[in-house]
Amino acid sequence: MKRALLLLVLCGATATSVLAADESSLAKAKNCLACHTVEHKVVGPAYKDVAAKYRGQKGEADKLAAKIMAGGSGAWGAVPMPANTQVNAAEAKRLAVWILGLK
Repeated sequence: MKRALLLLVLCGATATSVLAADESSLAKAKNCLACHTVEHKVVGPAYKDVAAKYRGQKGEADKLAAKIMAGGSGAWGAVPMPANTQVNAAEAKRLAVWILGLK
């Protein structure tokens, strides 16, 4: 029983790591990492800061996904984020869920 539980825990951790790597690859492919990193502000805010700002809001993933697609200005300073027309709704949602999961 303990072995089965340990295996499930390890598989879950591996699956989570694979998912995070996939979403990081998606962010890179969609050129998000030109302006953002997980840990530090570049042109735009660090993803961890974005996660902290949106976490706990009603509909947080949908709000963030919409912002990823449409862009915006003023929320993080004077530099606007352009619309990401190369990102579709499903990809934006995947990115939003990934970002919100960062701690």
